[in-house]
Amino acid sequence: MRIHIINPAADFPGYHTADFFAAWGLGGRSSVADLSTTTLAAFVPPDWDIRLTDEAITPLPDRPATEDADIVAITGKSSQRNRMLQLADRYRAMGRRVVIGGSYASLSPEDVRPHADVLVTGEIEDIAADLFADLAAGRPRDRYEGTRPDLRRSPLPRWDLYPNESANMGAIQTSRGCPFQCDFCDVIQYLGRKQRHKDPDQVIAELDVLHRHGYRSVFLADDNFTVYRSRAHDMLTALRRWNEAHADAPMRFMTQVSIDLARDADLMAACKAAGLDNVFIGIETINEDSLRQSGKLQNLYQSTSDALSTILSHGIAVSGGIIVGFDADGPDIFDRLAGFIEDCPVPVLSVGALVAPPGTPLHDRLAAEGRLAGDDAQSAANPFTTNIHPARMSRRDLLDGLARLCADIYSPAAYGRRIAKFLDAYGGANRPAQAPQPIPLSPLLRSVLKRLSGFGPAEKQMILDAMTAARFRPDAQMEVMGALGRYAQIRHMLGATAGSTAAG
Repeated sequence: MRIHIINPAADFPGYHTADFFAAWGLGGRSSVADLSTTTLAAFVPPDWDIRLTDEAITPLPDRPATEDADIVAITGKSSQRNRMLQLADRYRAMGRRVVIGGSYASLSPEDVRPHADVLVTGEIEDIAADLFADLAAGRPRDRYEGTRPDLRRSPLPRWDLYPNESANMGAIQTSRGCPFQCDFCDVIQYLGRKQRHKDPDQVIAELDVLHRHGYRSVFLADDNFTVYRSRAHDMLTALRRWNEAHADAPMRFMTQVSIDLARDADLMAACKAAGLDNVFIGIETINEDSLRQSGKLQNLYQSTSDALSTILSHGIAVSGGIIVGFDADGPDIFDRLAGFIEDCPVPVLSVGALVAPPGTPLHDRLAAEGRLAGDDAQSAANPFTTNIHPARMSRRDLLDGLARLCADIYSPAAYGRRIAKFLDAYGGANRPAQAPQPIPLSPLLRSVLKRLSGFGPAEKQMILDAMTAARFRPDAQMEVMGALGRYAQIRHMLGATAGSTAAG
């Protein structure tokens, strides 16, 4: 049997993708190597031929002329919905059996069902054996429903099948699920509120494989890595010991945490010691009424600005997410956010409109109130559209205000000021003096910065100022270069989405 496993292209550029590389003629790249396709491949019977495609790196033709595989398996998130279904329809028209699974299929099965011969919902571990046995026999059921499995049974992903040279970071998932109850989040609907964990030895085995494939940075793809403190310390100890044993070529780690990390100095120190020096935090909003209403209570216990500064002072860089359009947000929210962001020492902030993903409590509430804006599945994933009618402004006002806010905070001057504030905060006020050092630049990064400098004198000056400052902060050079790389993607994203939002 032959199977083609596909991670479809995203339907629109995002803050944390790497679409700009291909758009700028630098070749397709992925910000983070795809874990879903490589994990699925690990369950395929050993006598099958496997082809794996990540369209972020290698796009498939819109109208494939041939397909050698007997089975085409497609996974994806809501941000890939259109491309996922487009590919499914085209391969089915060629007579191939199409299997669709993943988070979007699990949360919106009624949307995916007409496009799949076999629909897989839920997690794969406990149903993979039956699925592949039935496929091999040529008698698959039309639907398989996964459970929430013990992750200690999850196999090593098949990184030997992946184009690792074209991904910026590797990926390891050490847990699934999140105990919090944010009403706009679909993670707990898909993976549950009871967080399940891999053993540290499993994670180290995956780390060994990624290291052999050349990765030197890894995204720990957990929904909330530090929510269980004791377990997080155990995992961080294992990562620290691994890095100590590989001091000649250590790994750097990035993950997602809650802002309450700032209240635990021991945990921040353990993160830094393990090489976990970059975190994404769902800031969501500076409107405390919105935090309470949405159930994001963990963000209420200290000043957001103080928390971010505390985390940065421990030598841990931060990127953040901000949402606009909660019921408590009036038209003044844009000016309030602009002021907050101007003073914020976090360069990369993914700002987007509130959406109500299918399956979430927010979606159910707004449906009952008659405040869902049609059935546009795209708008439940694109940060610059929305599928809701806000309570205190029109959709047009929300989207126009969002566009103005992003244009303001991602002007070269504003972004440069946030990089400067980051350097002031990173490592704390008592950090030792450092001798200036040249910045090592890869040929690829040189090409990116050259292209970005060509946007105009303001961009060129911002890059020059950031690199000059980074020469005197060797400890922060990688973070500054990373921020410049993210700026390239954000500018590409803003250009691609300009004028594409729809009023309601």
